[in-house]
Amino acid sequence: MANITAPTSPSATLDLPPLPTYTLSPVPPLLPFISDFYLSIILPIIAYWVIAMIFHYIDTYDIWPQYRLHTPAEITKRNHVSRYEVARDVIIQQVIQTVMAAILGLTEPEEMQGKDDYDIARWATRIRVAQSALPKLLGLIGLNAAAISKNVSASHPIIAGALAGGRYPYAVGLDVVSGAAVPAFTSWEMIVAKALYWYIVPALQFSLAIVIVDTWQYFLHRAMHMNKWLYTTFHSRHHRLYVPYAFGALYNHPFEGFLLDTLGASIAYKAAGMTARQGLLFFVGSTFKTVDDHCGYALPWDPLQHITRNNAAYHDIHHQSWGIKTNFSQPFFIFWDRILGTIFVGDAQAKYARSKNAAQFKVDADNVQLQ
Repeated sequence: MANITAPTSPSATLDLPPLPTYTLSPVPPLLPFISDFYLSIILPIIAYWVIAMIFHYIDTYDIWPQYRLHTPAEITKRNHVSRYEVARDVIIQQVIQTVMAAILGLTEPEEMQGKDDYDIARWATRIRVAQSALPKLLGLIGLNAAAISKNVSASHPIIAGALAGGRYPYAVGLDVVSGAAVPAFTSWEMIVAKALYWYIVPALQFSLAIVIVDTWQYFLHRAMHMNKWLYTTFHSRHHRLYVPYAFGALYNHPFEGFLLDTLGASIAYKAAGMTARQGLLFFVGSTFKTVDDHCGYALPWDPLQHITRNNAAYHDIHHQSWGIKTNFSQPFFIFWDRILGTIFVGDAQAKYARSKNAAQFKVDADNVQLQ
């Protein structure tokens, strides 16, 4: 544990409130029986197989046939790889994923706690400093901030203080060491600072990570289809599943799986500056999303299928021979498909009907031969 004194105010002329001291200590594990390091390695894998097996159960017992994208006959007749081979290659991919997760975990500093109040105060300081530029900005459009501040000081002291460049004479506190009166932050500054620290900045980090991973996967995925050697050597393995199912989501060539999924998500995590626990949430969420996108069901109550158009029905089109050069976006949003015009356009229902009828015809023919 370390007791750290906050640095002095960056600018005495701004009369900024002093920053609080803080004491650092290691963050206790999320679960008492396992460290966060090992949890970050195994939780995405557990999440993958739990949701995959739920869909496998639904699939095996044909619980919601009305929401199937494909019939059982299609799974039997149209896929070019056995379920055993799919499970084997997924496990190989997850071994690679485990190694990468361990490397990421070992490169992260130990997560510490006790600095929240200090970091919130830093955001409040930035808000106060930003206000100091307000009089000059208003002056550029011909407004006298000082005069306006004086006029509204009695009725709207907060607005007056902001217009005065972040000066709040009534905001006074006591120094914890000397007991002397010192400037303090206003309640609105602290509310905004807490919103930034706890919600807005993390939301922006997750948004950045999503944009990065979607961009990474779109262009690599598209290249895998447009370059014949890349497709034949690597990506064609994934497309042996013309009828995707949940536990086949990570069925890839090992090199493609590392490059497209594991490396892309790792780069997004690092570039977004996430904490280890934010990264854990991001990786588990990405796992849920990719499994859901390959589940083979259009479920009306599945939130993941309604947050974005990039869902199981959207990605399933890409797995069909007639849609294979479209719908490249994965795993979250479809903005690159929209921008670059690669969204499938056509009568998908008619094409699905022909595939279902052809598969059922083959099953019926096999049954006749066995009789």
